[in-house]
Amino acid sequence: MNFRGRVSYSRKFYLAHSGSVRLEFKGVSHTGDVWLDGKKIAHHYNAFTPFSTTVTHLEQGEHEIKVLVDNSFGEHSALHIPNDYYTYGGITRPVLLENIYDVYIKGIHFTPYKAGQLWKARVEISVRNLSSQCASFDLTASLDSVQMTREAVSLEADSETTLVFDQEFPNVLPWSHKSPQLYFLNAVLSINGVPVDDLIERVGFRTVETVDGKLLLNGEPVFLKGFNRHEDYADFGCAIPLQLMVKDMDLMQDMGVNAVRTCHYPNDERFLDLCDERGILVWEENHARGFTLKEMLNPHFEAQCRDCIQEMIENHYNHPGIVIWGILNECASETEEGRKMYAEQYAQIKGLDQSRPTTSATCRHFTDICLDLPDIVSFNMYSGWYEDVDPKKRNEQEIDWIQKAGGAGKPIIVSEMGAAAIYGCRDRSHCKWSEERQADIIRENLEVYMNHQAITGVFIWQFADCRVTEEGGWFSTRARCHNNKGVVDEYRRPKLAYDTVKEMFLSAPQ
Repeated sequence: MNFRGRVSYSRKFYLAHSGSVRLEFKGVSHTGDVWLDGKKIAHHYNAFTPFSTTVTHLEQGEHEIKVLVDNSFGEHSALHIPNDYYTYGGITRPVLLENIYDVYIKGIHFTPYKAGQLWKARVEISVRNLSSQCASFDLTASLDSVQMTREAVSLEADSETTLVFDQEFPNVLPWSHKSPQLYFLNAVLSINGVPVDDLIERVGFRTVETVDGKLLLNGEPVFLKGFNRHEDYADFGCAIPLQLMVKDMDLMQDMGVNAVRTCHYPNDERFLDLCDERGILVWEENHARGFTLKEMLNPHFEAQCRDCIQEMIENHYNHPGIVIWGILNECASETEEGRKMYAEQYAQIKGLDQSRPTTSATCRHFTDICLDLPDIVSFNMYSGWYEDVDPKKRNEQEIDWIQKAGGAGKPIIVSEMGAAAIYGCRDRSHCKWSEERQADIIRENLEVYMNHQAITGVFIWQFADCRVTEEGGWFSTRARCHNNKGVVDEYRRPKLAYDTVKEMFLSAPQ
């Protein structure tokens, strides 16, 4: 659990028939190099986004995969640095190996929208031809008895095409946090009348907009009541089993949440699947937290951010639960150089997906020069913990500044608020680090934020205690080498604040 450096993994597999294969890694922390039978076939940086590669003309018989993983810090790693959460190492998410035909369905993007009272969707299906010859194929996609078909599509050798359907779906029901209706979109690719590949995506019909300072889901305003959640568990690090993801979801929903922020990186798609199923609204963000300008000027920073955003949106586009894309938590948004990078990342997101609003959590109070760039303004504020100030007065100052600094007319979210407590530390004087003081501070802040007309959501920092890196200086301000602001500890044992949050979230409009 404390190792930092290089390790190697190897695994043998038997291929029953000669042909092409596709290998996908859902998460390798944080640099991975992949060899197949001694030949390097892939390189990838970033623990929190998946990557895949294909191999053609693989012979029948036994083969060996080797993966060299490196979680060391250094200039080569602009995003994984000593931080207020722990950078684990290894293959941390599932790995898939599949036989594929030389012509296969690479991916699907599903974008729902409303035309009057009718639900429609833009369905984009990408097909790849790995062979050295031109191919002809038929493609059929179906959803809720509606079929979309293209016949005799020609695709040049070693190339890719995207087929686009703009389709009405007259009988579907919308997805929402109150009624998370999901549908299967099934695409089948055939050659000479024989199905050779299929891909099934689970999708939902919903729209997300920002209008007059409100966040609208299917045209109706929604107030986000949520937690920030790290992928960290005492017994498993960041490689959390599905059963414990379910437990996290059960605990959060018991407290009345309708939203979660995946701080500060793209999450495991299985957790996102649970959010889709249960109607949890998701703010998912790229991987960059608390960077100074010097750190943002790392020569690899911009390229690694671009890759992370591309892979995050490419792979998680179809999750109806994701309603916000976020970037660059608490980075150098008070600088001109930083503003340029913020603007470029927002533009990249809009180039990939215009169906969701954007935001970024700022702590550059009264100095941030980027508030005009996102669709939603979000700020992190720890009144009562880092500053002994009145939450109501401090919030009024913040809202007034936001309105004057580029955020006028935009929804405002409190992206972080909270206090730390050591599990089991009880004190009649309610001193700091006690469970009593944490519960007091959370209550005082929620009473302000949940009753202010300009605020459209609040995310408590945080759901569960998480480990921090021992390198750098974070350990010196984090007792036990943990960020202890969770309302449950790293074993998911509830603190007093659990009941405070439950009382306040459940008493608010659902």
